[in-house]
Amino acid sequence: MLTTSTRLKLQSILQRVAEGASVSLSDRVYLQKFADRDRTVSSWLRRARRQQLSGRPLEGLDSLLDALDLCSAEPDQQHSPEADDLGDWFAGADSWLRRD
Repeated sequence: MLTTSTRLKLQSILQRVAEGASVSLSDRVYLQKFADRDRTVSSWLRRARRQQLSGRPLEGLDSLLDALDLCSAEPDQQHSPEADDLGDWFAGADSWLRRD
């Protein structure tokens, strides 16, 4: 559970990431520390990165996918059936879903 001050600080950093503004290394480390431990913060970070990479506010279907957090954090990632393994695709999933 995040305190109000921590949440506000994280959201301030995420806003700068989304806008493509300068973010210090210490702020990025601070943000990543919480993103590694909290799925909500991780989702916020993916959304901010998608907005940063798109360079514009998301609209329509892109906005829906972003709200549902169903799309990739990196829009240039492509699925390659001959090179990709389904087990690797689930590597970042929760332990109950991963194949070990």
